[in-house]
Amino acid sequence: MANTIKYEELKALLANNKDLILIDVRSEEEVDRGRIPGSIHIPFQTVDAALRMEPDDFKAKYGVGKPATGSELVFYCQSGRRGEMATRRAREQGHINARNYAGAYSEWSRRQKN
Repeated sequence: MANTIKYEELKALLANNKDLILIDVRSEEEVDRGRIPGSIHIPFQTVDAALRMEPDDFKAKYGVGKPATGSELVFYCQSGRRGEMATRRAREQGHINARNYAGAYSEWSRRQKN
């Protein structure tokens, strides 16, 4: 699927694309157990509202600039489903470069230990 990204692609983007916005859509409890470095936490149930926020409000709440519709966004969750749904919602709002890291945090954490 064109809206997904694999582990190797994400690693390369994190190393080379400083404009990438990586969004963790898991719960606070899940994030407290670990996260992908450089990601911002926007819980799944608030993704729609967050992407509709005014830029100043978004920056105040999340500490980064609000992504423009052409920004490269990658969503992830624990196992892939919430990330997929968040990606779909972002794309519906015009974020055409939104993708889901299908391997999710479960793959990331497993592969980082090896």
